[in-house]
Amino acid sequence: MKDKNRETTTIKQTFSYGKSKTVTVEVVKKKGKGNKELPVKETVEKKTNEDNKPRKKLTINKKFVSNYKKKIKQNNEKKISDDKSSELNTKKKIIQEVKIPEIISVQELAKRMAEKSSEVIKSLMKNGIMATINQNIDADTAEIIAQEFGHNVKRVDDSELDINLKKEIDKEEDLIERAPIVTIMGHVDHGKTTLLDAFRSSSVATKEHGGITQHIGAYRIKTKSNKFITFFDTPGHEAFTAMRARGAKVTDIVVLVVAADDGVKETTIEAINHAKAADVPIIVCINKIDLNDSNPQNVKNQLMEHEIISEEMGGKNLFVEVSAKEKKNLDKLEEVILLQAEILNLKSNPSKRASGIIVESKIQQGKGATATILIQEGSLKVGDLFVAGPSYGKVRAMNDDLGKKIINAKPSVPVEIMGITGNPTAGDDFIVVNSENKAKEIASYRLQRSKIKNTEPLTKENLEKQLSDKSNEKIKELGLILKSDVQGSLEAIINGINKFKNDEIKIKIIHKGIGEINQSDVALAVASESEVITVGFNVKPNTLARDLSKRDKIEIKFFTVIYELLDYIKDSMSGLLVPDKKEVLNGKAKIKEIFKMSKVGKIAGCEVIEGKIDKKSNIRLFRDNKLIYDGKLNSLKKFKEEAAEVKEGSECGMVLENFQDIKQNDILESYVIEEQKRSL
Repeated sequence: MKDKNRETTTIKQTFSYGKSKTVTVEVVKKKGKGNKELPVKETVEKKTNEDNKPRKKLTINKKFVSNYKKKIKQNNEKKISDDKSSELNTKKKIIQEVKIPEIISVQELAKRMAEKSSEVIKSLMKNGIMATINQNIDADTAEIIAQEFGHNVKRVDDSELDINLKKEIDKEEDLIERAPIVTIMGHVDHGKTTLLDAFRSSSVATKEHGGITQHIGAYRIKTKSNKFITFFDTPGHEAFTAMRARGAKVTDIVVLVVAADDGVKETTIEAINHAKAADVPIIVCINKIDLNDSNPQNVKNQLMEHEIISEEMGGKNLFVEVSAKEKKNLDKLEEVILLQAEILNLKSNPSKRASGIIVESKIQQGKGATATILIQEGSLKVGDLFVAGPSYGKVRAMNDDLGKKIINAKPSVPVEIMGITGNPTAGDDFIVVNSENKAKEIASYRLQRSKIKNTEPLTKENLEKQLSDKSNEKIKELGLILKSDVQGSLEAIINGINKFKNDEIKIKIIHKGIGEINQSDVALAVASESEVITVGFNVKPNTLARDLSKRDKIEIKFFTVIYELLDYIKDSMSGLLVPDKKEVLNGKAKIKEIFKMSKVGKIAGCEVIEGKIDKKSNIRLFRDNKLIYDGKLNSLKKFKEEAAEVKEGSECGMVLENFQDIKQNDILESYVIEEQKRSL
């Protein structure tokens, strides 16, 4: 009889115990009065195996029931989740507004479209472009791909994509007077560094290799009136055009140094143009007035042709005649600079976060990566976090231009800092930020953008050009591993190399960097398939690199003067050029008689009518001004004896190689092909 106060729930489960043994479990759950749960009894139905042997009785506890129900619940939830996911997949695709710059990587394009990179690559392949995830494509190609995926396209330039740091607005009451930043410009050997040297009472000029300045130097001097002037000394050699251009951009005043005995030169004109482009006032310093052949008036007349006119002649430019060597009239030059600075009313806010410009960067032993910075606004303190171009860091230590440790640098002060990651380029901006994460974010973005800009975008036309170049055996490749002491010099060298243009030879910079030549640089030279030259500028190899280069016979060249380095690379490129071939006529002969010999064949009895006939030279035969034969001599005889050459006015006998069709009055010409070395 059925008990009304009880409920029975039956669950059947089949599971395994060991090998091929199965049991069926029947669980009876009973409830008593008041719905109180009674103890559960578990019974196991007996099953027999193949031998009809009864199985043992098993006992199943409450935990099994709970786990089973939990498993059922999880399966149901998973099914619901899968159904929802399927529903989402069938929903309408989201249309993105895709911002496309002039150049973009495949990966970045896929990210902006919210599409799989593999699908983007497939789409490119359909359009005839084979590209990897990290390669760059041009804006036109990217736009086509984005439209194929159904997205809207917005073309933008790089400035819109840059992470701009907000500049603090200065209050008038926070602004104080600052020292003028003065850039020294002029031609090679006109006395720029000597002039600065005289101000600093130092010996910088004597330390420069080749007598020229090859780095931008930033120095701060104190005048007799207890005011400060910050000087830039820029290189005068033509290779440093970019460095001088940067100097003009950060400066307040340009001091143009012109030698009184040499006058205006090409680099002088270039400096004038940089100053005009930067819209900064020019003070002319006519140097070397102590020399007997000095002619300051001639300099003034030459400068008038370039619209640099002195005040005494109705112009707006200040002129000072000095002798840097004898320290004559330097006080007058200081006064003129301070007067010009007063007119400009130079002020800055020292209380805000520091910002400025990178003057130079390098790797120093014991210090690591360092950078020279000119503070333009705010104050820089030890411990500040900063961004410098595509690099970032934290100021661990700071030195002034004399090498003295300082903890705070105000506007117009040049300092050397330690704690920078990477090597920013001279001219990169420098700014203090609030957090390390922000610094990393900005630096990473700039680095990525720089890589994209320096990589040629992949288009169908470029791909075809690359394939054509590879198939063209005429193009030779000269590999270059280049190491320098500072970033600015490295940049100047590369700019100089880029001027060496030739359709037959291509310069491939395998590796460039600053710091000593190491074993990795040598290993790259060994592994390279092309001809490689390894060059160090103001740096030498470490011990391991030196040993490795000797073992593998890798020549390393060292230079301390930039134009000597550039000449070496130019000569190396010239050595790979296919020499020009030039034909040189040695002489002419006329066939007078023809002799026949059974073993030899026809012998041409000739008279040398011009120059000489050389046995080793090539021979051409003309008949009625038509070329009949072009080959070699088998035999050349004079008086029945073999001869090396027969000169004009003499008679000789000649046997042509593999040719018997000779006649009287035929003209024979002796000539050679000479190779002439070519140069860029």
